[in-house]
Formats: sequence, C-alpha cells, structure tokens
Amino acid sequence: MKNSAYLGLYLIVAILLVLPFAIPNSFYMDLAIRMAINAIIVLGLNLLIGFAGQISMGHAGFLGIGAYASAVLPTHFGWHPLLAMGGGALTTALLAAVLARPIFKLKGHYLAMATLGLGIIINIVLRNEADLTGGPDGMPVSALGLLGFELSSDKHWYWVVALLLSVSVWASLNLIDSPFGRALRALHGSEVASQVAGVDVVRYKVSIFVISAVFASLMGSVTAHYVGFVTPNFADFFHSIELVTMVVIGGMASVYGSLVGAVLLTALPQALASFEGWETVAFGTILMSCMIFMPKGLVPTLVDKFSKRA
Repeated sequence: MKNSAYLGLYLIVAILLVLPFAIPNSFYMDLAIRMAINAIIVLGLNLLIGFAGQISMGHAGFLGIGAYASAVLPTHFGWHPLLAMGGGALTTALLAAVLARPIFKLKGHYLAMATLGLGIIINIVLRNEADLTGGPDGMPVSALGLLGFELSSDKHWYWVVALLLSVSVWASLNLIDSPFGRALRALHGSEVASQVAGVDVVRYKVSIFVISAVFASLMGSVTAHYVGFVTPNFADFFHSIELVTMVVIGGMASVYGSLVGAVLLTALPQALASFEGWETVAFGTILMSCMIFMPKGLVPTLVDKFSKRA
C-alpha cells in the first residue's frame, strides 16, 4: 500500500481519538456515531459500485437482515446477541452468494432494477411477518454485551464504531491494493478485457457482492443494538438510495470519498433543519449542484484539482 494511503488512515485514527473530547453534548455524539456507521456501510457499497462497477439499489435490504437478526434471534430463540449478529451476517452472505449469479448476468438499468426488487422483497417480508418482526411497528432489541460489559452509553458506542471504522478503512485499502482489488478495477474497466486476461469475472462479481452485503448486515446489527429498536424502515427503498447517493457524492472508487460522502449526507439534514419546510428543496439543490460541478464526486475532484496545481 502507498504511504499516502497510510497517511490518510493515520489522520482518520487521530481524528477519531480526539473527536469525543471535542463533542459538546449527546446530540453531536449520536450524530458522530451515525456518521461512522454510515461510513462503514458506504465503504462496502463503494467496493461494489465504485471499484467493481456493479450497481446495487437494494442494499438497505441487507442492512435490514442484520438488524432483524439481532432483534428476532435473541428475543424469540434466546440466542446471544453476538451469535445473532454472526447468524445475520452468515444468512446475508448465503443469500447474496445465491442471488448474485443470476442477478449479475444483467447489466445497466436491468441490473439496477433487479437489485431494487431484491431490496423491496426483503422490506415486504419484514413488514408482513408480524409474528416474528412486529410488522410495520417494529420491535425492541436487547442490549449488546462484550466480555461481560454492557454497551449502554453513547461514549461506549462511539469507541466501538470508531474501532470498527478504523479497521474497515484499513481492510478496504489493503483489499484494493491486493490482486483481488486490481481484478475488481479491471472488471470495472472492461469485463471482456478482464476475461481475456484470465480474470474469473463471475467469481469476482459474486465475491465483492457478498463482501459488500456482509458490511451492511453487520452494521445493521450494530445500529439495531445502538438504537434499541428496529422497524422495516431499515430496509426501506429510500434508505438504499441514500446510501448510493453517499457513494456518488463522496466519490466512486475512493475509500476516503466514501467517508466524506457518509459524513456530509448524515450531517446535512440536521444542518438544513432551520429551513423550516424547505430543507428537502435545499438538500436536493446541494446534491444537484455537486453532480453538475463535481461529477466525479467531492474527493476525486479535489484531488485532481490540487494535483494539477502541484
């Protein structure tokens, strides 16, 4: 891995270590935790969309599977929360592996519609299986304990998600710089050329889809335990669109773009709350302006600009 990539990771770790001492109250602590959770999900999604070039419009469905695994399995079957989290991730991985092969035979908007349909189906199942999931009203989630210590305060959760974010960034950077990551970039450039070069296109598509889905499932479980309650909105279509928007705004095929996109789009609704009814218009205007003037995303555009100056 390049030293510059490590410098970015070191900077993120330094910010995460200092940040809790600069946050003034619990509202901003909660916002920081949600930013970190979204950043991890978007990291996995960017590996799929930005690096492999495969769209997913139903990724919130995997988030919902993880969240409800952590709610249903301990409540109805007595599973330990950590075991339930692992069970949700395994279920997600198996589902993604089984469905990826037929789905990724499609291309373009057909692929987008197929993944969109998958997310909608998961959402419908969560809403209709009321005996297990509580239906549209949702259900409570038991507290998460680690090594006999129960995570109860915002600061506890901050340090957990900060550690998970640091590990996720490190893992993503190493994955991209590995032969696997180079195969993904080749796949994004041209599937035909990748096949000629000996890349097993189907295997790489399935693998990155599974990895991205497991990222979402694990963070769905973490979110469920942090919030203490789950609803089918975890797997909502609009949540999927929000996650894809974070990837695009921050910058596709950019690890640090994923972080910037997640931070901005998590904080922006709060910053626009003072517009009193016009916040949606302002939000849409900002997003549209970013796409017009920075089509590559924030981070790649700024990197190109400063590189040219240098």
